Amino acid sequence: MKKIHIKKGDTVYVNAGNDKGKTGKVLSVIPEKDRVVVEGVNMVSKHTKPNAKYPQGGIVKQEAGIHVSNVNLVVDGKPTRVGYKFVDGKKVRYAKKSGEEI
Repeated sequence: MKKIHIKKGDTVYVNAGNDKGKTGKVLSVIPEKDRVVVEGVNMVSKHTKPNAKYPQGGIVKQEAGIHVSNVNLVVDGKPTRVGYKFVDGKKVRYAKKSGEEI
């Protein structure tokens, strides 16, 4: 399994693509494809058949995945890269800009 520096629930900044400059919360991580789904970013139109959730069916807007290289973790309101270090025998993430543990 690949190691991705972003986890579900993190707040991220989009640094490339059509949604450049937006921030949002990570809804899910897809490590097999190196992608993350971010709230309100990379919205696509999906055509759905009628079902219990959408009795009318039709076109539904939803988030699609964005490549993990196009996002940075937000710490203290600023985007930063992520590093790893060992503290008391445990591997922890830290912000490279401030050195703060995440």
